Amino acid sequence: MESPTEAAEGPLSASSRASSRLWRLSNFLMAVFFGLAGAVQVNDPDPGLWIVAYAVPAALTLVVSLNPPIADNIVWRSLSDLHSAACVVGSAILGYTLLASAQKNILHEEEGRELSGLVIITVWMSLCRGSAKNTLGGARLAIAIFLSLFPFVMWLYIYMNAEMRASWPSHCKTVI
Repeated sequence: MESPTEAAEGPLSASSRASSRLWRLSNFLMAVFFGLAGAVQVNDPDPGLWIVAYAVPAALTLVVSLNPPIADNIVWRSLSDLHSAACVVGSAILGYTLLASAQKNILHEEEGRELSGLVIITVWMSLCRGSAKNTLGGARLAIAIFLSLFPFVMWLYIYMNAEMRASWPSHCKTVI
């Protein structure tokens, strides 16, 4: 017969395994998103900047999906911190530009879409960095699942919205 402690640990460890699988799957989805986001930058006026902006988190996130404890590695953390800092600076610059000159919904503005990407990168890298020390569960796991699905839903929305596609610059119309 199981002791109360053993009975309590069984479901808890199953829950922990499920959380770990969801976290790894979320990281894989984000690695795919970041990779696709980098790939569509080939037609952008400054593709090198944006390909790197998305390739770095794609690689870091793919590594976390394969080996979650790597987020505690000094090299991984340093790369993540440096990239996140650059994204925060880029977000501040784009945010200021949008405040000064935005004429439509921010998703209709190229700078708004770029700002959204940088914010997603920064939030995701923060979640990954925090996952090394604390198990991801509850609200943090729910945020991770939401964030891993959000970019794909937004891409679908933008792709399906003819008005939004009409406002795209010409370099964006040849990507999809």
